[in-house]
Amino acid sequence: MKPYNIYISGVGGQGIIKTSTVIGEAAMKSNMPVVMSEVHGMAQRGGGVSTELKIGDSYSPIIEKGSSDILISFEPVEALRATPKISNKTSVIVNESSIYPFNLRESEISYPDIEIIIEELNNKSREVFVVDANKIAIESGHPLSMNMVMLGSATAINGFPLKKEIIVDSMKANLPKNSLDINLKAFESGFNFVKA
Repeated sequence: MKPYNIYISGVGGQGIIKTSTVIGEAAMKSNMPVVMSEVHGMAQRGGGVSTELKIGDSYSPIIEKGSSDILISFEPVEALRATPKISNKTSVIVNESSIYPFNLRESEISYPDIEIIIEELNNKSREVFVVDANKIAIESGHPLSMNMVMLGSATAINGFPLKKEIIVDSMKANLPKNSLDINLKAFESGFNFVKA
């Protein structure tokens, strides 16, 4: 099976690693080979975090330049940082809520307007879905469910290789029981947003 390449980017504390774990275990539950790599960077100081997953036959989790099938970015500037991994065949899902990197706050460099970021992503990818994942997460019951909003959005993309039901099973196995209802609601809301 030709690998389906998933690149996830964001900032430390947004639940990127947990999201990748849910995807990876869902792939295993689907009897699909999967490999994963993670980069923590300066996560503990609000720095960039990324994970790379390949679902299908592959010897390395590292996604080659321009070969992501999907980019899921929890933060807009981190989506820009990931553009070397995307092409005009890549679907992009980006959370429109920004987190100012600590090093940007202390400099004279300004954070780019979201419109500029989206325009750049539109120029380089097949399709871009801009999701107000933070707002949807709050409406679902808790701001920390934002990562499940993004996962639901990704699951709704045409060609995503994992069935919704298997992702939900993996969520049930990997997320705390006391927050599961909120996370499931967040996932469903993200899924419905993209499908609509």
